[in-house]
Amino acid sequence: MGKVTTVTAAGQAGSPSTHCPSRDTGWQPTPLGPAGPARSVVGMNEGHARLCSSPEWAAHIQGEILPSLTRHADLGADMIEIGPGPGAATEWLRHRVRRLTAQEVDPAAAAALAGKYPGGNVAVVAGDAADLSFPDESFDSAGSFTMLHHVPTPALQNKILAEVLRVLKPGGVLIGSDSLASDDLHHFHAGDTYNPVDPAWLLGRLQTLGFGEITIIVDETVKFIARKPAGCGRRRAGPDAEAAACRISES
Repeated sequence: MGKVTTVTAAGQAGSPSTHCPSRDTGWQPTPLGPAGPARSVVGMNEGHARLCSSPEWAAHIQGEILPSLTRHADLGADMIEIGPGPGAATEWLRHRVRRLTAQEVDPAAAAALAGKYPGGNVAVVAGDAADLSFPDESFDSAGSFTMLHHVPTPALQNKILAEVLRVLKPGGVLIGSDSLASDDLHHFHAGDTYNPVDPAWLLGRLQTLGFGEITIIVDETVKFIARKPAGCGRRRAGPDAEAAACRISES
């Protein structure tokens, strides 16, 4: 394993390089679509989708990413997973919480995932995570795994993170992982969206939106853990998702 860098911000009032997006590290501009309403996450190319639904990718998520994050976080009883796709993380998470809600923007992917878990403790919701339908303070924990880089703009990434903060209970925890930027797999995202998250940007953005006790771990991926401060309520995100009820800093 390469060098590991960990950055922790206190609260304020080895897998092959051909892995799926968390190892996809080349910056790739996202072409603008036609004007009009657009969902916050767009689709993947065929090879990308095939790799993300593979047993090898599930083994990576379940064997490396999730155990390292949950060593430092109590998921509680009720969790929301943002952008589960084919469910590589879902299968692991559902055994560790009482109820798991999987919010998936792609209707076909949502239907396929729901078909895997009829009558169990997984509820799959088809819809955009930038506009969650749940009341404030609904969940003990939230997770996002190799999803944020599929969100085409920083503003939409902010909206999703702001909505996660809103639906978390005070003291609730967000865990996640995503890409780092390099040119190794630049062409892997040909024809789909790739907007990787800079760790320094992520730290500042989570603070600005109102998260506290933030830990960013950088090795072959970026992993992050952040908490909603106890006693911090949250309004539904506005158009730019920058206003937070418990703002920590300006960026």
